Amino acid sequence: MATVTFRDETATGKPVSEWEVAGLPERMTVGELIRIRVREEVTRYNARPSNHFNGLVRPDDAETELNGYRLREPRRIDWERQAEIAERAFLSNGFFVLAGNRQVEDLDDVVDLTADPDLVFIKLVALVGG
Repeated sequence: MATVTFRDETATGKPVSEWEVAGLPERMTVGELIRIRVREEVTRYNARPSNHFNGLVRPDDAETELNGYRLREPRRIDWERQAEIAERAFLSNGFFVLAGNRQVEDLDDVVDLTADPDLVFIKLVALVGG
């Protein structure tokens, strides 16, 4: 079994957050890893709902803030819905994923977690007027 480190960084390489998930198979697809990451962050949020959600993608009916998303009121978030949003965002270049020293480009790309246990997620921000 493998332990993967999920790390968020800015486009300039500045670390934003980091956490580990243990007990994973040694090889997984990028799509599976995105779903695990989203399930973990939504589970953490749902354990203590608040007006602020700090996750990979914006929940429905939430506003973007500097460090996450503001919900109109605390509520439970559906991790499967968030995972679908995250997969679409990945496919439309809303964020990209680095496994070791390489960018993974497809949800079906397989990552060997024994060789590349660190996954870096970099959100891309749309430019104003661009």
